[in-house]
Amino acid sequence: MPEGAGLSLADAVREATAALAAAGVPSPRADAELLADHLLGVGLGRLRALMLGDSPAPVGYQELIAERARRIPLQHITGVAHFRYLELAVGPGVFIPRPETETVVQLVIDRLQGQAHPKVVDLGTGSGAIAGSIAHEIPGAEVHAVEFSEFAHAWAARNLLPLGVHLTRGDLRDALPGHNGTFDVVVSNPPYIPAGAIPNEPEVALHDPPEALYGGGADGMELPAAAAASAARLLLPGGYFVMEHAEVQAGWIAAMLERSGRWSRVTTHRDLNGRDRATSAVLADRLPPGGRGNSPSDERMGQ
Repeated sequence: MPEGAGLSLADAVREATAALAAAGVPSPRADAELLADHLLGVGLGRLRALMLGDSPAPVGYQELIAERARRIPLQHITGVAHFRYLELAVGPGVFIPRPETETVVQLVIDRLQGQAHPKVVDLGTGSGAIAGSIAHEIPGAEVHAVEFSEFAHAWAARNLLPLGVHLTRGDLRDALPGHNGTFDVVVSNPPYIPAGAIPNEPEVALHDPPEALYGGGADGMELPAAAAASAARLLLPGGYFVMEHAEVQAGWIAAMLERSGRWSRVTTHRDLNGRDRATSAVLADRLPPGGRGNSPSDERMGQ
């Protein structure tokens, strides 16, 4: 741990970086600077300028570095997660939004370009990152969000109500029955980790709520399949569905949507790291001849 009293800001950040690296923190320098700025509130540019002189380390800095070295998430320490243009309040009980999910929001925004008053719902909103970003970046949109967890719902309310999002506490499997067939876009980042998988990162394994991670069943696909079924129920004909998933699940999800017969233009999308991160589809105008299929995937989608 950085040893303390009397250290300059530059020396404190340097020692903090070494301590975080030794603890296995993936981005030790960035986290050391962000925690210093959390206390000083000057912005990273000014912080780095101060580090060129003999400015002292802020009071309490060592304690924050000690917390981060125990792999407490940076966002839990600062109480803030940055996502696109938003600063979201986060803490224990809510999934911390990831940068990869920003590409899912972009897919929705690109889809809605030129549409005056689109109606959008985010199933399993968590902190409200997706729904809040859509409301912020498409001011004319009517945005709804659904969250089951009592704790996550409380965080989402704090983040979404100032943005005019209609937040509902409910299950994505049967959410908003009074809105069936009325949405232009359904977007979801549902839990999708298989039951037996343990996340590698301590920040995820120990601090993200399990209900936000595990998708149900041995393959983790129960909630993603349910999200697709709800999307088919909630969308207008020709409406757009996009769902985030793990890279290894892309083929399964695309095949599930195609076999159902309810979707056209099924497309896999990569994130900024080149990984298959999301799948989108357009709701068909009508059911195919014969109605629902008979495959296990169709049954799991409730069609």
